[in-house]
Amino acid sequence: MGELAISNLTVILRAGLIRLARLIRGLKCAVLRRAGFAQSRGVSAEPDLRVLNCRVQPMSQENDGGSFDVFAVEICGSIQAASDTDCAAVRICVTDVTETVTKAQPVHGRFKEWQEEGSLEFVYLADLGRIPGAEATLSDWIAVAKIRPDWLVLPRRGKRNLHFSTSILSRESGEKFACAECDFTCKNTAFGYIDLEENIERAKRLGVTLAFAVSAADNKLYDCEVELIKKWARENIACQASDRAGRKLEKALRKTVGFFRDGNQVNSYEICKEIVEIAPVAERYEILELCLGVARANGRAAVEELAVLKELASRLEVDMNRFRAMMEKVLPVSMHEVEDAEVVLGVTSDMGREQTRQRLNEEYRKWNARVTSCEPEVQSQAEHMLKFIAEARSEYVA
Repeated sequence: MGELAISNLTVILRAGLIRLARLIRGLKCAVLRRAGFAQSRGVSAEPDLRVLNCRVQPMSQENDGGSFDVFAVEICGSIQAASDTDCAAVRICVTDVTETVTKAQPVHGRFKEWQEEGSLEFVYLADLGRIPGAEATLSDWIAVAKIRPDWLVLPRRGKRNLHFSTSILSRESGEKFACAECDFTCKNTAFGYIDLEENIERAKRLGVTLAFAVSAADNKLYDCEVELIKKWARENIACQASDRAGRKLEKALRKTVGFFRDGNQVNSYEICKEIVEIAPVAERYEILELCLGVARANGRAAVEELAVLKELASRLEVDMNRFRAMMEKVLPVSMHEVEDAEVVLGVTSDMGREQTRQRLNEEYRKWNARVTSCEPEVQSQAEHMLKFIAEARSEYVA
């Protein structure tokens, strides 16, 4: 009777422990959901150990530089290899199934080491070592990968549903021993690659408007300037996809030309603000290069055009030294109706005398080194700039 009582007590305790484990798992899932993550869909509380199962868990990992978030991909269940001598590897692919599975979008790898060969699509590959038997069963969850979110480039920003496909392969032959799939929900705070494509397209269209604003700054819209802008728009805005898109672009260009020829103006501050919010800095330099080309088109840069260019460079938040270098190349000072020391030399009203002197000395050294250039145009521009620097020195420093 004593042995039977002990046996019954053991059964009762075991059942209690199982219920406690289930309760803990339920509480853990609730905590994860409140934290903005969802438990992998399709994985039950008690995984079927006859097959391979996978799930994704959010974790924080420490290193010398501090802590960072990772997606821990875990597996449990059965792996059937050809023999017990096989060395295995894990392969993990990720797709975005936020819309629907049939409209799944690939997730890109930010770095080449996490990209499929010949593609931008993300793939994780790592060795797992030797399989402990031709038929191995993992009775508990084990992490086989820790994927950092910044390795991934998702299609779009916001709440995303990611589909993880995990395969266990032979390291030598590539034969697939087992595979499992699961879903995981996360929040992507960065622009996705589709967002970026759309943002760049939008920024270029806004850039065309700014180019027309430069052209119309002197109350004249020269045909050569209009044609330059139209040519740039046709070459840089994605209208080649269809005749309809091309017709829409031409209609928009005609409408914009009419808008400015009627004497209307745009809010360049708001346009620049939107461009800064949605476009990488490289796109902003391209827009400024277009605007400089517009000011150059008729052979003379009006005072009003130069003032707008300076304003745009400031509002687009680009490096002013780089902008001045662009201006030197595209719109040399000899083409300016009025030589503005602030625009050309970077001398500003808030500079002290010593700071102004140092700035002019930097410009002098740069242009003095070009006086001996073998290119006549560069030599002529350098001589002109040295004279201009001497005048600026007399005005601002002497």
